Amino acid sequence: MTEKLKPSPKDFVSYGDGHADVALSRGLDLAGAKVMALRMREPNVADQLVLDKMKGSDAENEIALLANLCALAPDDLKQLPLRDYRRVQAAFLGFQD
Repeated sequence: MTEKLKPSPKDFVSYGDGHADVALSRGLDLAGAKVMALRMREPNVADQLVLDKMKGSDAENEIALLANLCALAPDDLKQLPLRDYRRVQAAFLGFQD
């Protein structure tokens, strides 16, 4: 029996100068267009300060931050299947290296 290997971030995230492109497993419908990748800008100190001042649950705050970094509304990000949301989280964590 062959083991299916779990993809690593290098399989679905590519980093550029100040951004990360995240390939989605399925398209995301944004205003009638199917998007197969999201571009996340690199977070800055101001983003961290805004996050520290936000009220709400940790999950809601994370969604708001990631949506902002991807130039999306939080409700758009919430449409992602969990697999793709984990990809966006992994891309964010990649900026911390």
